[in-house]
Amino acid sequence: MNHPPTITDICEAAARIEPYIHRTPVLTCRAIDTLCGASLFFKCENFQKVGAFKIRGATNAVFSLSDQEAASGVATHSSGNHAAALAQAARWRGIRAHVVMPKNAPEVKKAAVAGYGANIRYCEPTLQAREDTLAEVQSETGAVFIPPFNDWRIIAGQGTAALELCHEIADLDSVIAPVGGGGLLSGTALTVSARSPNTQIIGGEPANADDACRSLKAGKIIPANNPTTIADGLLTSLGDLTFSVIRQHVADILTVSEEDIIQTMRLIWERMKIIVEPSSAVALAVVMAHPEKFAGRRVGVIFSGGNVNLASLPWKL
Repeated sequence: MNHPPTITDICEAAARIEPYIHRTPVLTCRAIDTLCGASLFFKCENFQKVGAFKIRGATNAVFSLSDQEAASGVATHSSGNHAAALAQAARWRGIRAHVVMPKNAPEVKKAAVAGYGANIRYCEPTLQAREDTLAEVQSETGAVFIPPFNDWRIIAGQGTAALELCHEIADLDSVIAPVGGGGLLSGTALTVSARSPNTQIIGGEPANADDACRSLKAGKIIPANNPTTIADGLLTSLGDLTFSVIRQHVADILTVSEEDIIQTMRLIWERMKIIVEPSSAVALAVVMAHPEKFAGRRVGVIFSGGNVNLASLPWKL
């Protein structure tokens, strides 16, 4: 695909991945509604396969390949959810997945990616090392590169979460998604703009990693500069494709503090009785931190994933 996905493309992606993924639930919580003074509808991708929305885009990309393209397998560089998602999608299609991971990636993530059957090549923990090692892998194998977010097939797949949300919950005033590289937010924006054009699309971002917020205001991509945040899924800078969609369709990107993220994550665990990762909590933290923008409104909130290292929770039990 060499153009921004249309709603037809996103619907076709939904049909393509439907046999493999979960149609995740939309939950509500009266206690959180009361705290926020709004009606909130939580799209729970923390219940998704591999524990995050990433499986949608990876599966769409893998199953969009022709048999000839797929024959040599797929490759990517990632230390997180995209690596696991691509490995699982490749396994479903019966092809090899080659994943370049930094040597210092958490052991739990290394084990997860290996468990999904990927061929892992380790490298030094720099972007240049990742890209150089990926080039070596592609030269050796002929594998097709599947980027983690800056790819129209990935963006179309991520947009299917919002497609399900819009189908289930009508007349939303706003939809909020967290933003790192922008795959989820741009897919959400394309879907919601087509399906519910009066709905405002908002991005949520840690104040400590606010490159997307600054980029939207500046009208050009401002790369992240060594950000440090508990929301480790949101450390990546925007890509040119994701930014082009966000610039056109996203009304605002609101930021939240580290304390906001931690308190909101704990609130979700305690009140909703579900596990979300810090990056997921950012979307609700936006509502909690900016109540004047959402009071009395119907708000869709996308929980992006639930992959948490239980050995290092950000609060004392």
